[in-house]
Amino acid sequence: MKDFFEQVENRAIAPWPAGRRDLHWHLLPETVADREALAGPYRELARQPGLEPVDDEWLHVTVLHCGPHQDATAGEIQEIATRVREAVAGGGPVELTFARPQVGSVALERAARPGVATRRLWDVTRTATTEVVGERWPLQPAAAYYPHVSLAYAGSQASLADRGVLKQLLSDIDAGEVTLVFSSLSLVSQWHDGRRIVWDSLVTVPLVE
Repeated sequence: MKDFFEQVENRAIAPWPAGRRDLHWHLLPETVADREALAGPYRELARQPGLEPVDDEWLHVTVLHCGPHQDATAGEIQEIATRVREAVAGGGPVELTFARPQVGSVALERAARPGVATRRLWDVTRTATTEVVGERWPLQPAAAYYPHVSLAYAGSQASLADRGVLKQLLSDIDAGEVTLVFSSLSLVSQWHDGRRIVWDSLVTVPLVE
């Protein structure tokens, strides 16, 4: 596998260095039971050599990676959140069914479906951000958005993560799909240290009245 954190630090478009707080929109699991359902059966797998497991409290479905928090004024953040709130009003909660994990090139992740509802949130947040700050930030993803949650990232010891071994271990875990309901959208100030992704919450936008 490849080091996820090295890739985001050095990508050509919108690099994200360690320690820098960037604005992100997320769907966050809402209960302990939700987080357990997502990650519980796979904790041992997520701790295999080369992987950096995501603690339950930091599980997230990224909707949009915006730009550096320090590059936005408080007024701009408030205006973006207001536009998002107005755009999603009355739309209702988002229900996602998460598949069994897949061993990707940089992470152990659970893809979710249907994608249409989250693509609408991606479009809403992207539109609101661009309307307020223009083209200041190259938003991520720029296209081809799909919802997923990562249970572990390949880290600095990524070369130790043998995808064949991980797939074999995964085949012995008897756990199925999980369906969760998300009643809010969260704007956070997020950073990483080369091992973990964490954040401070800024705004919660309800998806239900």
